Amino acid sequence: MNEPIRWGILATGGIARNFVSDVLAMPDAEVVAVGSRSREAADRFAAAHGIPRAYGSWPDLASDPDIDVVYVATPHSAHRDASLTCLRGGRAVLCEKPFTLDLAQADEVFRAARDAGRFLMEAMWMRCFPGIQTVCGLIADGAIGDVTAVHADFGLAGPYDATHRLRARELGGGALLDLGVYPVTFAQLILGPPGTIQASARLTPEGVDENTGMIFGYGSGAIAALTCSLVGDTRRAAVVTGTHGRIELPRNFYRPPGFTLVRGSAEPEWIDTPFDGLGYHFEAAEVHRCLREGLLESPVIPHTETRAVMGTLDAVREQIGVGYLS
Repeated sequence: MNEPIRWGILATGGIARNFVSDVLAMPDAEVVAVGSRSREAADRFAAAHGIPRAYGSWPDLASDPDIDVVYVATPHSAHRDASLTCLRGGRAVLCEKPFTLDLAQADEVFRAARDAGRFLMEAMWMRCFPGIQTVCGLIADGAIGDVTAVHADFGLAGPYDATHRLRARELGGGALLDLGVYPVTFAQLILGPPGTIQASARLTPEGVDENTGMIFGYGSGAIAALTCSLVGDTRRAAVVTGTHGRIELPRNFYRPPGFTLVRGSAEPEWIDTPFDGLGYHFEAAEVHRCLREGLLESPVIPHTETRAVMGTLDAVREQIGVGYLS
């Protein structure tokens, strides 16, 4: 077996806990260090997960030569600074989605990765799941004909207090960046970047979106109808319709255990796809593969497609009047 890939974890919140839980179960991975702006938080996280080293600053974590790759699990607003710190410290980076607050920040991080000659990938775990990859393969093979429409939604019931991270403007709050990134990414995975974008939203008093709808248009005539919300528990489902059938992904479409394939007038067919653990190990395994092959970006989540999603999110935010950076 190859030597284990050694992980550092930057941040100590819930998503970091979930990621570590999955990675610790991988036979070819080790979690060797955790870093936070608070030494106390890092110490607690390390003790809870049996991690050997804890650091009270991001630069200290980034300078640890025993770390192969750092998982950045901070709020969106810190993704840029955390990733830059790690890349300039000589570490490869897996950065949570949304990759940054906007495309300009994303490009700064991509330039830093090129300058450092280090691997960098957005942690859009959805793209690494076998179910999503199987759906994309069937569509590419013409299983449902030419795609005419994509429908996807992701809404949470709330309500969320004004101080909650989902509503905090200074943390990149709002439905679009936290939840809408999934329907947007899914639509672009199927149809590519849209030719036209129409968006509408209701904003909170803090100036972030809490209920957002998007219509994407494509030169082929296809459309994507997408919603995201902090004020209603939607189906969280997705449907891809084609000229000869459709594919229906059930609740929590972004991490499906399977999906329904409908071909013409044939009976619907349920297709099981592998899913175990919490799902983070799929993206971790892709990082392992890329590092071992000496790649600087993943062909599964290439930089160009992360940039394309960030550009779409920027365009939507401009239409609905949400801004984060002064």
